[in-house]
Amino acid sequence: MNKKLKDSEILYKHIISSLDNKNMNYIFLDEIQEVPNFEEVVNSLYRLKNTDIYITGSNSHLLSGELATYLTGRYVKIEMMPLSFKEFISTYDNSNLNLEQLYQLYLSRGGFPVISTLTDKNNQVSEVLSAILETIIARDIMQRNNFRDKEKLVDILAFIMDNIGNETSINKISDTLTSSGRKISIPTVESYISEFVNSYLIYKVKRYDIKGKNYLKSLEKYYVCDIGIRNTFIGNKNIDIGHILENIVFLELKRRYKEIYVGKIYSAEVDFVALNSSGINYYQVSASVRDSKTLEREIKSLSLIKDHFPKYLLTLDRDPIRTLNGITIMNVLDWLIKYGKE
Repeated sequence: MNKKLKDSEILYKHIISSLDNKNMNYIFLDEIQEVPNFEEVVNSLYRLKNTDIYITGSNSHLLSGELATYLTGRYVKIEMMPLSFKEFISTYDNSNLNLEQLYQLYLSRGGFPVISTLTDKNNQVSEVLSAILETIIARDIMQRNNFRDKEKLVDILAFIMDNIGNETSINKISDTLTSSGRKISIPTVESYISEFVNSYLIYKVKRYDIKGKNYLKSLEKYYVCDIGIRNTFIGNKNIDIGHILENIVFLELKRRYKEIYVGKIYSAEVDFVALNSSGINYYQVSASVRDSKTLEREIKSLSLIKDHFPKYLLTLDRDPIRTLNGITIMNVLDWLIKYGKE
């Protein structure tokens, strides 16, 4: 129906003919990158005094290239994410579920807004999540980049989703899959992962040397945009509770902070180093620290940090907030729903 509007000149003339010259016009352009030379259309509309333009898309390439050059310093980028845990539970205000039960529901269903409107009847949730993932793979990744080997793409994506929160590298992914009989070259892995990131399906988190104050170039970590998508894709058997929790904490930190890194202090690791304009916050995540040896292990890396920025250990343990060696230990579900930027 709107196929002709994929011609940039026709699209521009269509919009211009629809404008109300006496009032402000709000123009919404969805998936505009499908129009060749769309950058010229947007730039021309932007120059008009009575237009307010909103561009939406599902790929980070949208604001790359010429459009970014045209609009440098003249646009605000808002990155939309699936529902946070706090937003998710707000859709269950009338339920009798407690916080822990709602968390388990969040793990199984994920945070895509459409899911909150569905029941589990006839496997609706799984079918919708599968359809969302298939659309991302087919349209935003394969079609847009002219990738033809879906089997290899799926293998790489499955490896990443099965290893969220683990240090990894392009070489490791290639070697692991090749050794299992699925030969995949390093350039192929690199190009596919790049597009997983560009489509906002996967987030890559770089490492930061806390003591040396510099960024490290190897052994990054990957996190998925939504746990429901992850579980639908690879299943939830032998689920790693700790790494799933770590993924959820990462997504929340991404909402609250400008930059997120995996921290390194000597030979120890800090799960997250979160930076904003007010400074640095350090986070360690563990499913439980009621075992004394686990507690000692989890606070060790944070205790090595000698600056005075806030340090947190987040856990599923339903215990009162306490402080140990300057480290605040608290329930992660309370942190997810009650605490803003520290």
